[in-house]
Amino acid sequence: MSEKDQETCPQCNAPLGEVVETKTGKKLRRCSKGSWNPETHKNEGCDYVLWLEVEDKVLDEKCPQCGAPLVLKTTRFGKKMKKCSKGGWDAEEKKATGCDYVEWINGTTEPLDEKCPECGEPLVIFTTNKGKKLKKCSTQGWDRENKEVTGCPYTYWLKPDEYAAHSTQVNTGEEFLPTEE
Repeated sequence: MSEKDQETCPQCNAPLGEVVETKTGKKLRRCSKGSWNPETHKNEGCDYVLWLEVEDKVLDEKCPQCGAPLVLKTTRFGKKMKKCSKGGWDAEEKKATGCDYVEWINGTTEPLDEKCPECGEPLVIFTTNKGKKLKKCSTQGWDRENKEVTGCPYTYWLKPDEYAAHSTQVNTGEEFLPTEE
């Protein structure tokens, strides 16, 4: 039986719950006899979770190398990329097949109606590719060679309970992520 067709928990034989999507785009089904306690950040009851493979989303963009449609793919670690739909991976040969175009998505920036407390320039909300959010000055950049901030250094990492004030997404899926210890 494939993961998609699995209906019962292999640990306790209880039925699996409905499919839920996390903020990183991963999908899962939890055992109906288990639940996540957001206060203690621990599972209660049966801790079985079935992680489902995320299907690629076809985009309205064309590959700059071959003209085929691009797809949005989420890796098993939650990173996102645009890649050519004609490209693939040969696991036995350990090499790419077909078109090799890939563009990694490194986060998004949204303007805010607030001014930087350090320099007075506008602030932006930056969402990392892992889904974490921070307020930072719009003049801020990153020097990869010297590994240091350029421009205004103001940064404020938002706590998960502050996301709602800066997000249109209602269900963040935070309770399904493993604890950070």
